[in-house]
Amino acid sequence: MSASLAIRPTLYEETVPGGGHTSFILKRGQLLRLTDLEGGANVSLMLLNAQEKSERLNLPDTLKGQHTAKLTAGHCLYSDMGRVLAAITADTCGWHDSFGGVLNADEVGEKYGIGRYQELRNGFFRNGTDNLLVEMGKWNLNVQDLLMVLNLFSRVDVTADGAFAFHQGHSKAGDYIELYAPMDTLVILTALQHPLDPNPAYAPRPVKLSWHKVESDGISVLCRTSRPENGRAFHNTERLYI
Repeated sequence: MSASLAIRPTLYEETVPGGGHTSFILKRGQLLRLTDLEGGANVSLMLLNAQEKSERLNLPDTLKGQHTAKLTAGHCLYSDMGRVLAAITADTCGWHDSFGGVLNADEVGEKYGIGRYQELRNGFFRNGTDNLLVEMGKWNLNVQDLLMVLNLFSRVDVTADGAFAFHQGHSKAGDYIELYAPMDTLVILTALQHPLDPNPAYAPRPVKLSWHKVESDGISVLCRTSRPENGRAFHNTERLYI
């Protein structure tokens, strides 16, 4: 499912290597495409209001307001103020995980072994908590601001007995998700394996980021109309710019 509208021109592109991290402001009216280059990628994503960073992604409200735990095209990512930080306007992957979180340094060491900079140089084993905190520090945020993350390109089901089930091979090479920003949104992300990925080897995959200028706000119609709650959230967002 996707919005079949032009998203040219491309403003900028870059690749985040496996284990890498970055942060930036996705400006109001811009669209960000994230592409899994090799298959099996995972991107742990945080979103905040770029102008008022106390407003940030609220995953429980995002799921509750849209009556789903399966986030894909047509869904919105709500802030804790009931506004839309980003709308998923296109998605070839079909499912993105909101349960798994990220690992810290001790958990990475326990799962993958010791991978120190002294021996591995830039190939050392990174962890999601520290990667996110490095980027957060650039925006005067610290550990108390560390949020729940959305894990893009990963699928986690809940079984009948309440356990989490990770789907290996869910995302294929070339799969992408597009996020449209109806407000200035601070994006913080890291490209590391999902905490539930059973692969015993530390092997995070790269992702490509591309920024696009949207020719028409009509790209948000799919998300705006998929749920009555989404229409209200867009209304709350647009009040910021009256």
